[in-house]
Amino acid sequence: MQIEQDLIICVPIEEAEAIRTWLLESKVLDMDRKIRKTTENGKKYLLLPVTEKVKGYTCFNDQMPEIYTPNKSLKELLANEMPVQELVKVPAGWQVIGTVIIVTIPEDLEHRKMLIGEKLLQMYPRCSCVVKDKGIQGALRLPTREVIAGHGTETTHKENGCTFKLDVAKVMFSKGNLAEKKLMSVVAHDEVVVDMFAGIGYFSIPIAVHSSPKKIISIELNPVSFSYLQENIRLNHVKSLVEPILGDCAIVTPEGVADRVIMGYVGTTHNYLFKGIKALKPEGGILHYHETTPERLVFERPVNRIREAALEIGKEVEIVETRRIKKYSPGVWHVVIDAKIM
Repeated sequence: MQIEQDLIICVPIEEAEAIRTWLLESKVLDMDRKIRKTTENGKKYLLLPVTEKVKGYTCFNDQMPEIYTPNKSLKELLANEMPVQELVKVPAGWQVIGTVIIVTIPEDLEHRKMLIGEKLLQMYPRCSCVVKDKGIQGALRLPTREVIAGHGTETTHKENGCTFKLDVAKVMFSKGNLAEKKLMSVVAHDEVVVDMFAGIGYFSIPIAVHSSPKKIISIELNPVSFSYLQENIRLNHVKSLVEPILGDCAIVTPEGVADRVIMGYVGTTHNYLFKGIKALKPEGGILHYHETTPERLVFERPVNRIREAALEIGKEVEIVETRRIKKYSPGVWHVVIDAKIM
């Protein structure tokens, strides 16, 4: 099962402008992709990119989407409105989640935050809101964010053929580990999976959409994230595959049921290793263990933690693969260990 992501409708060129205007007013014209021309049997058509199916038109998958890139950089847009000593501190990167832009702004530019937000909206016409990121707090990984331009922090984000609804001011969503999410989405065919820190479905949804698993048990502690997890299960039509459970992994993780366990949380993940290993079937299975680790201990510490936890409950470990996901902070890496537990 795959969610259609990049859709187009094909319209005669002489009708295209009227239809384009209607799509724009209906807020279904995809402003991130270019309109393209095509010819069939000597007749000219335009391919109009849309964000959802349009009643009365046949929608096709866009096999060769062309993405708009901003004509000017953020610094270029700000060049005439800020002194050089401030301009050099302007952020060089940000995240676009659905229709929301998330940006980190240095304290020195706090008085310029609204101006920066306005220019980012100018760069991305499809977006409706810019939020300033102030970091992640507490065991529930709650974001602290401030709207600095536009409005509306709830959005729908499409990624890897999946749809995620979320409020960026209330739950976290990282595009930095897309490769890991894609990797996980194709490894669980005909398996039972326990996703111990499911969030809004970062791993559970792609696995359900792409891997044809037997079942996914998705556990989430944060009630807000859990609500979006339920909504995303519905949006992606995988209710028959995903069983969401609201609760603490230390209490509600089932034992002896899984072929594969995903521990996709960082910070205190090692405290749940016993639960993760015990969730696997008696004959064993695969554990995907995430950890934030100092550079000097980058794979040594997480591997040792897995071995020690397995040894205490009489299990053997074979390390299948180790991966660096991204820099978490200076001198600290987010890593993943794939371990076969026997």
